[in-house]
Amino acid sequence: MQETAPPAPHPARDPEPAPAQPRPAERVEIPVPSVQRARERGVAAAANPIVLRTEELTKSYGDLLAAAEVSIAVHAGSFIGVVGPNGAGKTTVLSMISGLNRPTSGRVTVHGIDVWADGPKAKRLIGTLPDRLRLFDRLTGAQLLYYAGVLHGVEEAVLSTRARELAQAFGLESALERPVSDYSAGMQKKIGLACAMIHAPGVLVLDEPFEAIDPVSASNVTEILEKFVAGGGSVVMSSHSLDLIQRVCDHVAVIVDGAVIAQGTVDAVRGGVSLEERFRSLTRTEEAGKGLEWLHGS
Repeated sequence: MQETAPPAPHPARDPEPAPAQPRPAERVEIPVPSVQRARERGVAAAANPIVLRTEELTKSYGDLLAAAEVSIAVHAGSFIGVVGPNGAGKTTVLSMISGLNRPTSGRVTVHGIDVWADGPKAKRLIGTLPDRLRLFDRLTGAQLLYYAGVLHGVEEAVLSTRARELAQAFGLESALERPVSDYSAGMQKKIGLACAMIHAPGVLVLDEPFEAIDPVSASNVTEILEKFVAGGGSVVMSSHSLDLIQRVCDHVAVIVDGAVIAQGTVDAVRGGVSLEERFRSLTRTEEAGKGLEWLHGS
């Protein structure tokens, strides 16, 4: 029986190259105009004098420490956002800055004037929109603006003109003769903002100024505040909208458990990621819905 020769081996072939791994997409950031303006404003403001300073501002209620040695410096022409989780101490800090809530210790100065040692003089330099604002709602809008102006020492010769111009700017001119009690929540917020600005303060301290305001009015309010800052004023504003803070503010302070855990320019604090991502990292926010598997059905 004739044996057959074994088949000749195939010539060795080079191994096929592994498929190329896709490169991670690079983050390309194209700032919207308001963000670019905020960046430029922050650079310019850094050369301006400090107009508002808190030094180790502390507030305790018995064993509860609501604010812990908060130190913030605000330059002329700066727009600073204050952010933090619910109950972090934002409202406590802003109310102490405004002269509405006496600190346990620490100091607040505006243009070098101690807010708690010389309150009347300091408060004429500050415009305040506090949290859960209670207005004299039996007054008409016009009467409320007049009352706010007189309290802040505005001369009657200019008071009516300022009230009319503010009402027009905030879209309230048709509501001035109506009682404030008839205003919607958003309208009450806007008349409160107008009252905070009627004495032409150098610093505005605003606690959630965009709450309950519709998108069109919010855009209008943003423009008003940006013009105020462009004219040399300074704004300290709290908000739960991190997107808003990122778009309009040049500086940000993050407060957690009553303490400032990060502050600086918005770009420096967010560190190359979105402000929301950075906020979640700083506050160690857990994944939403964790432990709620029963809620999602079987």
